[in-house]
Amino acid sequence: ITVVTWNVGTAMPPNDVTSLLHLNTGETNDVDMIAIGLQEVNSKINKRLKDALFTDQWSELFMDVLSPFHFILVSTVRMQGVILLVFAKYYHLPFLQDIQTDCTRTGLGGYWGNKGGVSVRLSIFGHMVCFLNCHLPAHLEKTEQRKEDFATILHMQQFEGPVANGILDHDLVFWFGDLNFRIESLDICFVKYAIDSNVLSQLWEKDQLNIAKSTWPVLRGFQEGPLNFPPTFKFDVGTNKYDSSAKKRKPAWTDRILWKIKPPSKGLGTGGHRPSQGVLSVSQLCYCSHMEYTVSDHKPVAAIFAVQFASKVDKPLVEIYVADEWSRPEQAVVRYKMAVGFHRSSWDWIGLYRVGFRHPKDYVSYVWARSDDGERCLEKQLCAQVMFSEEALPKGNGEYILGYYSNTSSSIAGVTEPFQISLPRSEEGSSSTDSSGSSSEEDDSTLVLLAPKSRSPSPGKMKRHRSRSPSLAKFQGLILRPSSRDRGTSRSPSPQSRCSLPRNIPTIHLPHDELRHHEVKSKELEQAAESPDGSSFSQTVQEQSGLRHVSAASSLTRADPRNLGLLPALRLEMIDQALGQRRESANQGYYSCQRMSPTSPPSCGPSPKEGHSP
Repeated sequence: ITVVTWNVGTAMPPNDVTSLLHLNTGETNDVDMIAIGLQEVNSKINKRLKDALFTDQWSELFMDVLSPFHFILVSTVRMQGVILLVFAKYYHLPFLQDIQTDCTRTGLGGYWGNKGGVSVRLSIFGHMVCFLNCHLPAHLEKTEQRKEDFATILHMQQFEGPVANGILDHDLVFWFGDLNFRIESLDICFVKYAIDSNVLSQLWEKDQLNIAKSTWPVLRGFQEGPLNFPPTFKFDVGTNKYDSSAKKRKPAWTDRILWKIKPPSKGLGTGGHRPSQGVLSVSQLCYCSHMEYTVSDHKPVAAIFAVQFASKVDKPLVEIYVADEWSRPEQAVVRYKMAVGFHRSSWDWIGLYRVGFRHPKDYVSYVWARSDDGERCLEKQLCAQVMFSEEALPKGNGEYILGYYSNTSSSIAGVTEPFQISLPRSEEGSSSTDSSGSSSEEDDSTLVLLAPKSRSPSPGKMKRHRSRSPSLAKFQGLILRPSSRDRGTSRSPSPQSRCSLPRNIPTIHLPHDELRHHEVKSKELEQAAESPDGSSFSQTVQEQSGLRHVSAASSLTRADPRNLGLLPALRLEMIDQALGQRRESANQGYYSCQRMSPTSPPSCGPSPKEGHSP
């Protein structure tokens, strides 16, 4: 198990974190789980609003870096700027159960989450393990407050279930974060001298956490490796130099990683047998800081642990059987067998994942695990069977994994080994996007204004890019226009690109002998719209010589796009931005046609007066 803690100081993520996660060493092949604790992630209001809709940039970075190494995000929890991420190799997912999270605020007397702790607890092969990421109060003189806040976190965080309700009830606890303990008594000159001379042991006995481990009852049993790396706080951002500002903070080991093994119960265990000694053991293989990262005034700290225990779980809750290769749609048959005692739900589903997927909702397609004889199969230990439709299968060649997602436990209860899918690609391409078609049939419309990736707690409809935006009519003064499906997906709530409006906007050109007639009709419509008893939205349709003319006297926003035949993919643009380039050309001719949004047909008439917006 690798544990990482880093106070990022509201900085943007660096380009590369492979060395921090020890991914460029041979140790990666042996690592099964990674826990990452971050503090002071940018949590200003604009960032929090964005992160509420989309995954924050730090989590995205770690998922992108770890997924090629087959690490999957098991669970995550965030409290303002404090984030905890837990990853595991995909083949361990069925043996990670009873996953729960909790958080405790201690800032401003418990009302603010800039300080406090977040935790993820789970059962690993039947053993209860808890990861606790904390950000405790700063400054040298706040030692007692750090003690009180840590005791509050331990007391407040409670989990559901028959076992391990409190943090210290778990078989193994990892406690890490920006714990903010400082070096007492010694002045800054001696501290820097000891660092430069590499005699760090002279600073250990004055470290507040080392002192507290032997005097605070709440820390009894917590262990930590030797501090053989320089203090990780405080540095000038962008350098490896300690604080050179007017404050000249004394260097300190504020960023720490500790662990605690639950002591064996006294007396006889269950069944009259004494509990076996050494059922779970932990040895620290590495404990170091990473000086190469300079985006923050803290240096990240990483530790690698070897955890040995007797496995209490031999088989997954759901065993999935599948052919070695799907070369034809009719081969996409999935058979699965549920273990005795498995809590089946009608909302369970089986996801098809590409090898290298990032989290349990990162599926290519899925099928509901709603076999008609599911209950009978569970009772008699028979195999149930479901089948993927041809439309749901990915085309082309690639390696995939099937995973059974349990809605009850919100985790994957069974996975397969990677298998091959080799289906011919469709030659039709995206030609369907060029046809306007009828909008009465449900399509996979999306707004580029909102990212298409769904992070809902359960699979959405099979239309993977279905928009969950508000009604289009609520966006006032916007133009709807086709958007290329080849454009990359954006995780930002703002439009991904700001291309100018294409020059092929449809316009209506009238014969010269009909211009004067329509000019008169247009003036009549304007007068009717301005009359006190006139309707707020009036529309006149004339059909002469096969020509259809529609004029709208209301604002653009009164049009209801739900009554229009919209194209399958849309993008939103402001009218002023789209038409700004065309106002000059529109004023050159006496009879110019006003180019309106597709939600309102063009209205031909006199050129708009100076300063009058369309």
